Amino acid sequence: MTAAGRPQRDGLSIGAVLAQLRGEFPDVTISKIRFLESEGLVQPGRTPSGYRQFTAADVERLRFVLAAQRDHYLPLKVIKEQLDAADRGLEPAMPAPRLPRRLVSLRGAGDGDRSGLPAPGDFATDHEVRLTQEELLAEAGIDTALLDELCQYGLVRPGAAGFYDSDAVLIARTVKSMTEFGIEPRHLRAFRASADREVGLLEQIVAPVYRHRDTEARARGDELVRELAALSVTLHTLLVKAGIRGVTGG
Repeated sequence: MTAAGRPQRDGLSIGAVLAQLRGEFPDVTISKIRFLESEGLVQPGRTPSGYRQFTAADVERLRFVLAAQRDHYLPLKVIKEQLDAADRGLEPAMPAPRLPRRLVSLRGAGDGDRSGLPAPGDFATDHEVRLTQEELLAEAGIDTALLDELCQYGLVRPGAAGFYDSDAVLIARTVKSMTEFGIEPRHLRAFRASADREVGLLEQIVAPVYRHRDTEARARGDELVRELAALSVTLHTLLVKAGIRGVTGG
């Protein structure tokens, strides 16, 4: 017992927790664990000197969060709701990866499984993640020189407050992988320009809906832009796939 009469909480340091999780989640970092704590997804105890002390239950909670992000692409808000349900004695339901409704009929059509193509829900705005530059570098596994190039060529853009979102991490990781093939960020300016043109086209289509000030119109606009974004990226993916057949002769 402690001097205050409370049971002493024996636990793991944040470094020990990282060592336990790294085998299953190689990309996890101390910064990531601290971020999940700041978002209320795990609440380790503290020693009198202020060091974090994690229990086995805390580690399992982190493992659940990381698996939900990696395997099911769930936003932190949804994951937190599932954890809160578990805290109330309910069994959190981990959904299976979604198959876009419009593509269900294409399964088994002789051209493979289309479930990798985007669905409207993939374009839902998620404001949960706010990463500092240091956290972005740690999560993406890049250095400041590469980040400077990504920003210079518009591939990664911090928000108005200077924070980065989860998409910035994925973009940085993707470009890092491409650099291993000799591709540099400056070679990817065309991707940024193409994406901006697609967004501009979608904006022209949905702008009249957003001009209405009522809440229902806003919801319709959000749904419409997600639907169009999914169709746009699907078309882009299929056109590239068709073009690759020409390169490979397939």
